[in-house]
Amino acid sequence: MNGAVFGIFGASGCGRGIMPLARQQLIAEWDEAAQLVFVDDAPQADAINGHRILRYDEFLAIPADQRWMAVAIANSRVRETIAGRMAADGILSWSVRSGQGVIMDGVTLGEGALLSPFTCLTSNIRIGRHFHCNLYSYVEHDCVIGDFVTFAPGVQCNGNVWIGDHAYVGAGAIIRQGGGGRPLRIGAGAVIGMGAIVTRDVPAGATVVGNPARPMLERSTDVC
Repeated sequence: MNGAVFGIFGASGCGRGIMPLARQQLIAEWDEAAQLVFVDDAPQADAINGHRILRYDEFLAIPADQRWMAVAIANSRVRETIAGRMAADGILSWSVRSGQGVIMDGVTLGEGALLSPFTCLTSNIRIGRHFHCNLYSYVEHDCVIGDFVTFAPGVQCNGNVWIGDHAYVGAGAIIRQGGGGRPLRIGAGAVIGMGAIVTRDVPAGATVVGNPARPMLERSTDVC
């Protein structure tokens, strides 16, 4: 038997932030002898922070009974594309969670999640595939979050919020708790700007900024 091999797809900032967590998790849950590498389509070096950087085809060529990969790519559309490649090639999606995070009761978490240090998922939450939850972000009770959603550092997502697939929530943004018998809804592909305070629904594909968050107006190109 050849055991298992584990990869972090992406050797840039996001991947380098996840790798130490992956290493700790691998030691705790698997075998210290298991291989752990970076995977990158265009590697700029042979190794970084003590871990080899392989191309995707090189990762596939390693003799192994199982292959696991965590996708540490911030762009959610690219993340989805890579997840599709992995599924076609029999690579299993690996969820990496910091030991300094908290997951409470009734949380359903899809495959491939990356949970950075000091994150918190409270109770009765449903989260889709390949969720990125960066440093000091939290999700409060009764939230529903779609696939390939990204939380930058310091996001405060309060209770009864529904977030569509591929939404991006910027650093320090605050999403008000839903109320009046219905959730606050953020549509698929929406972008919440850094530090925005979201107090009402955000349409799919919209970009909102400010306090309270409002749609960002395109700058006029008219010449006066």
